[in-house]
Amino acid sequence: MSEPDSGAIARKIIDAGLYMVIATADEAGRPWATPVYFANSDYGEFFWVSSPEAGHSRNIAVRPEVGIVIFDSGVPIGTGQAVYMTAVAERVTGADLRRGIETFSRRSLAHGGVAWTPDDVGPEAGLLLYRATVAEHSILAKDGRPDHRIPADPRAPR
Repeated sequence: MSEPDSGAIARKIIDAGLYMVIATADEAGRPWATPVYFANSDYGEFFWVSSPEAGHSRNIAVRPEVGIVIFDSGVPIGTGQAVYMTAVAERVTGADLRRGIETFSRRSLAHGGVAWTPDDVGPEAGLLLYRATVAEHSILAKDGRPDHRIPADPRAPR
């Protein structure tokens, strides 16, 4: 029996997902998790738009380390698979803003959403563009052991 291509599994899950769940914590360490619509760049950067007043946005401002999971919640019990990521999140500004919002807009349009421009994000707009830069990806091993994760690099050559 051959080993599954964990990178291919991770790519498939990420490509099919519309939302990712971001786990953050505030200054005191109180956890908060929230789903956000996302776009990614080469599976290593994940972009989303949020209010700076949202709990996860306030948490990222004081503690940028985040956990992310993308999964299909509609599969039968016992068959689920997910991509788990550790990352550092931040508000996107400056030269990276145009590239980030273009990435986000392209995916939004592909899913029937609206086009986004740099003018749509910023303090005056009430929404900001955020980015999580991934340090590690993993998936469940599916070897019968509970919660046994294996590395999965979706950026690896296909």
